[in-house]
Amino acid sequence: MIEVNYDLGEYEEYITQDTLDNIQKVCDKILESENIKGNFEVSLSFVNDEEIRELNNEYRQIDAKTDVLSFPLIEIEEFNDLKEHEPMIPVLLGDIIISLPTALEQSKEYNHSLNREISFLTCHSMFHLLGYDHIEESEAEAMELKQEEILSQLGITRLD
Repeated sequence: MIEVNYDLGEYEEYITQDTLDNIQKVCDKILESENIKGNFEVSLSFVNDEEIRELNNEYRQIDAKTDVLSFPLIEIEEFNDLKEHEPMIPVLLGDIIISLPTALEQSKEYNHSLNREISFLTCHSMFHLLGYDHIEESEAEAMELKQEEILSQLGITRLD
């Protein structure tokens, strides 16, 4: 089980219950697909382009906006130990930060809904929180395949 804690910031009017439901479904499905059992928590915040640029610069030394940032709180070695552990108190996996203005731009660019774009960004970020990366081409291909598989299983397609 995973609890998602939201900070909608100034974007409450853009985030529908449908979007929140999809975020929850994506997070749950990823844990299920990775055969991870336990009591987990993730923090998801929506920010503007300037805020995400500042975070990207501070933590990644890249002075540019981006669509999503992931801040895992568990090292991969620790995470493997948690796969079999079902703590009473939720284990915080980390933080997901989404730039809503960039998500809006990308939803228009890719000709799908904001709901689908936020679901995709959440999916992408959740895999980062679980230790996946896309620095190497083979890693990127594996991660992309997993993302599309999850979204497809949930019926969250590019046509949404």
